[in-house]
Amino acid sequence: MQHNVLILDFGSQYTQLIARRVRELNIFCEIFPYNHYPTDLSSYKAVILGGSPYSVRSEDALQIDLSEIRGKLPLLAVCYGAQYLAHFSGGEVAASNIREYGRANLSYIKEDEVFFENVNLNSQVWMSHSDTIKHLPTNGVKLASTNDVENAAYKIEGETTYAIQFHPEVYHSTNGKQMLENFLVKIAEVPQNFTPNAFVEDCVKELQEKVGNDKVVLGLSGGVDSTVAAVLLNKAIGKNLYCIFVNNGLLRKNEFENVLHQYKDMGLNVKGVDASARFLEALAGVDDPETKRKIIGNAFIEVFDDEAHKIEDVTWLAQGTIYPDVIESVSVKGPSATIKSHHNVGGLPDFMKLKIVEPLRMLFKDEVRRVGATLGIDPELLGRHPFPGPGLSIRILGDITPEKVRILQEVDAVFINGLKEHGLYDKVWQAGAILLPVNSVGVMGDERTYEKVVALRAVESTDGMTADWVHLPYEFLMKISNEIINKVKGVNRVVYDISSKPPATIEWE
Repeated sequence: MQHNVLILDFGSQYTQLIARRVRELNIFCEIFPYNHYPTDLSSYKAVILGGSPYSVRSEDALQIDLSEIRGKLPLLAVCYGAQYLAHFSGGEVAASNIREYGRANLSYIKEDEVFFENVNLNSQVWMSHSDTIKHLPTNGVKLASTNDVENAAYKIEGETTYAIQFHPEVYHSTNGKQMLENFLVKIAEVPQNFTPNAFVEDCVKELQEKVGNDKVVLGLSGGVDSTVAAVLLNKAIGKNLYCIFVNNGLLRKNEFENVLHQYKDMGLNVKGVDASARFLEALAGVDDPETKRKIIGNAFIEVFDDEAHKIEDVTWLAQGTIYPDVIESVSVKGPSATIKSHHNVGGLPDFMKLKIVEPLRMLFKDEVRRVGATLGIDPELLGRHPFPGPGLSIRILGDITPEKVRILQEVDAVFINGLKEHGLYDKVWQAGAILLPVNSVGVMGDERTYEKVVALRAVESTDGMTADWVHLPYEFLMKISNEIINKVKGVNRVVYDISSKPPATIEWE
């Protein structure tokens, strides 16, 4: 696979967005920490320096040796990167009199400048910095300004080096994608050859070379990532792929049977293992969400390991790891600052003694879906909402019992089926129900009830990093509430969660 574009991460919340915008141009790119990137840059066609929460003027400013990049590869420096080039190359960066954050408009654009082709004067850009560039670096030429920021964009003569003090990757920069295209395609001449078809072709070839005639075992979850990984591997190695689908007792209603049937129709070699009693027994009496996750993770590994040992001479473990998992497990400032250690990254117990193969580890979720469509996977499966690895355990607040699981499965089925029947499912990124650890008074017929409360949750998002609650029609919510209370024994009250992320999270635990 061609590397093409190297993105260096200085800790900005927007770094993944840069990569997503570059990928949308059918250009392959990779993100690396600014202090830990490949020494061999021969396969890269361009480099992008990302933003950072740090100031170039502070003692703990993140510094990088650019001697193998500047003047040798086309370079685009964004926000912190632009200020870094100025501060350490003969210019001046100072604290801004006002915090330059939010929408701004380009009040000046240098004429006949390729970087700003098809970008109109007064185009909106998004600022996010408290420092500003007072004087350009040596050989710097101003390319654009806003009303408050004189040096909003510049280039360095004698190099293919460009710098901007705003974020082209965010939605609020209306011509941001055009600027990235101008830099990468017109200036750096990076090929636009990263397509789903090309990925499938390259990936199958790489898997065949890497795995050969070895046997591979893969844990299927019913979700998009593991399914696409399985179909890719099946295309590459056929009968040598062994899939295991474990029922942990915390799946949606009838999901174990339905998904197994769907997988077998796809020609995959799948074994279903019903270990629900084992998981529920291990969870009995546990109400701490992090402890629940650890118990489920450990139980899954034990069950999966038992089943894997029944297959002779297995060499590889396949995982549905995707690129955000990889990025979030690598820290800019070392292990102490890691955002999270993802369950698919580096989490394999030593005793399993298997090598890892991760065919999707360089793809974002939307790219996984496009690859799945290229492979001919059922659109309904590819369009499935994300579902948490620990399943319904983190949607049951408090301890887990078989009765609570039954109640939540029934409620979830009414809600999800209702979304589908009313044409709302595909307008929602993720939906589910939460069983609250409280009872409420109600009246059914002429009798007083004291039963469970459930919360419904539906959000819209592109990647799960941020999310807004969905304004579902009142008539729909009324119908679903009535149906849940009438059909699900043990529930007498339904509420709807109208919290966005941030400050709330999508899941309650």
